[in-house]
Amino acid sequence: MTDYTDHIFVAYRRRLAELKASTNPLAQGLAFIDGQYVPIHEAKIPILDQGFLHSDLTYDVPAVWDGRYFRLDDHLDRFEESCRRLRLHSPIGRAEMRDRLVEMVAMSGIRDAYVMMIVTRGLRYIRQYAPEECENFCYLMVTPFLWVMDEERQKKGASAIIARTVRRIPPGAIDPQVKNLQWGDFTRGILEARDRGAMYPILTDGDTNITEGSGFNVVLVKDRTLFTPRKGVLEGVTRKTVLELAAGLGLKVHLDDVPVGLAYGCDELFFVTTAGGVMPISELDGKPVGNGEVGPITKQVWKAYWDAHYDPKLSFGINYY
Repeated sequence: MTDYTDHIFVAYRRRLAELKASTNPLAQGLAFIDGQYVPIHEAKIPILDQGFLHSDLTYDVPAVWDGRYFRLDDHLDRFEESCRRLRLHSPIGRAEMRDRLVEMVAMSGIRDAYVMMIVTRGLRYIRQYAPEECENFCYLMVTPFLWVMDEERQKKGASAIIARTVRRIPPGAIDPQVKNLQWGDFTRGILEARDRGAMYPILTDGDTNITEGSGFNVVLVKDRTLFTPRKGVLEGVTRKTVLELAAGLGLKVHLDDVPVGLAYGCDELFFVTTAGGVMPISELDGKPVGNGEVGPITKQVWKAYWDAHYDPKLSFGINYY
C-alpha cells in the first residue's frame, strides 16, 4: 500500500543507505573554520566567541535535496539582510561563501544536506568594545539532512499545542526577521508541549494572535484559503515557497494577523521549515484538526513543495567529485 509520503521517502531512504555505506571521511559532514575544512565532529569554536557566550550572531540554513541546492540565493539574501540589521560584517564575501557552500557539499558526497552559515560578533565583548571594533567570525557547515518531523509523523500528522505559559519574544525586544539562536521562548514552548503530551508548540504574541513555532512558520487552511501570520515571525524561505506554490494551485493566501480562535476552527494545519518541508498537524490541544487526518490541501501543497526542488528556476545541481 502506497502513502503520499512515498513520493519522496522511498528514494530518500535509498540515498541515505548509500551515504551510510560511504567510505568518504566527510560523509557525516564537514565545517569551514578559520580558513580550513575539517570533519564535522572535529570542528571547534573559540570559547570566547560571543555567538556562543551571548548568542550574538545570525545564521541561515539552506538545504540540498537529491543533489540540488534549493533557493540558495534566497537564503544568502536573507542572511545578508540579517547581518545588516545586526551590524555584522561577514569576513567571507557572498561570492566566496556561495562557492564554498557548493564545494563543501561536493566534497562530502551528501546528496540530502542541511547547510548552515553563521556570522558571530567574534571574540570581543560588545559591552567593552564598540560594534565596529569587533572582528566578526564566519563558520560554515554541511551535515546530512535533518528532519524536524520524521517520516511516520509526516504520514499521519503530528500533535501540537498552543502554548499557555510562554509567549513569543516581542519584535520590540528581538527582531524576528533576523534569524537567530535566542531560543529561550521556543525551548519553554517545547517543554510545555511535552508536558501536555504533544510534540510541537505554537506561540502567540500575548494578544490573541498566533506567531510561529519552535523554528517553523505556521499555516492554517480554512475554506481553501491559507492563513499565516504577517508579523512577529521570521519570513521563512520555505513559507515563501509554499505561498507561491499555493497561488499556482488556485488557493487563496491570507497574510495578516491570525487569531488563535481560527486555529481551533481550521480545516487543516501544517508547519513549514527547511528542515522538514511541509509538516502536517492532525491534533491540536488534544483534539483533532479537521477529521484528524492529513488533509487534501496539505497533501497537495506537500507534493508541490518537494516537486519544486527539481525546478531549475529554484534549484541547481551539484557536480560531485
